[in-house]
Amino acid sequence: MKLFILCGFLLTVLFPQLNIYAETQSEFKAAVQQKSEVKESFDYDKALAISQAVIGKSLGEYSFITAQGQSLSMKDLRGKPLVLSMVYTSCYQICPMTTRHLAKVIEKARDALGKDNFSVAVVGFDTPVDTPDAMQYFANKQGIHDKGWYLLSLSRDDAKALSKDTGFIYYPSANGFDHLIQATIIDAEGKVYRQVYGQVFDVPLLVEPLKELVLGRPKKDETFLSSLGNKIKLFCTTYDPVRDGYFFDYSLFIGIFIGALIIFLTAVFIAKEWRKFGQHPNP
Repeated sequence: MKLFILCGFLLTVLFPQLNIYAETQSEFKAAVQQKSEVKESFDYDKALAISQAVIGKSLGEYSFITAQGQSLSMKDLRGKPLVLSMVYTSCYQICPMTTRHLAKVIEKARDALGKDNFSVAVVGFDTPVDTPDAMQYFANKQGIHDKGWYLLSLSRDDAKALSKDTGFIYYPSANGFDHLIQATIIDAEGKVYRQVYGQVFDVPLLVEPLKELVLGRPKKDETFLSSLGNKIKLFCTTYDPVRDGYFFDYSLFIGIFIGALIIFLTAVFIAKEWRKFGQHPNP
């Protein structure tokens, strides 16, 4: 009888522990398997190929909510070039570092091309977390809250569709998300024009495509003089690696002017000589 009671007591005490152990082991195996699948699911070369494949394609229509709680559509962002960066606000290292570097390059681009000639948008793709308040907090932490950037939240379906349109692939991981680090340059008509990769990238990689879009493409209702001025700016705005910034190289403009003047004066001289030759032919 005592043996029976003792066995019953041991089963009562140990059985729940065995269940807990079994459940813990099962959860651990599932977590390890999920982590392994996540690592295998993100392939850098494949992600890069997908990112490059969308160049030249148009973005769809999406609805956003700004950090101020206002509605914004993709249509509202057309009409001028757009630099679009997708982040998740709970990222503690890569997204903040990338955004801070992007901000520095954007300032150099605005100094060279003008503050209102292109737009910048940061979109949160972790939709349950990246609310308007979270996007504002992220902007404050990275020092871009007063830079005139769009800080945008959107629905889960729109986030997936936008990431597909921009070639931005992301997967959940043990540390948050695995994704390609990129900024997408979109032209005024809403087509993907260029991709820029890396946490820290050279300034011309972003500014040169923007320069082509802002200064190199004709705009609606643009006058001849305005178009000519943009062409001159396009040719004479150059990058100085020593200063790590862009400046308008007047020497190029002066060289072009002097060259054109020499050609013009030469043509006038030849024309005068030709007239003299015509008036006084050789006997």
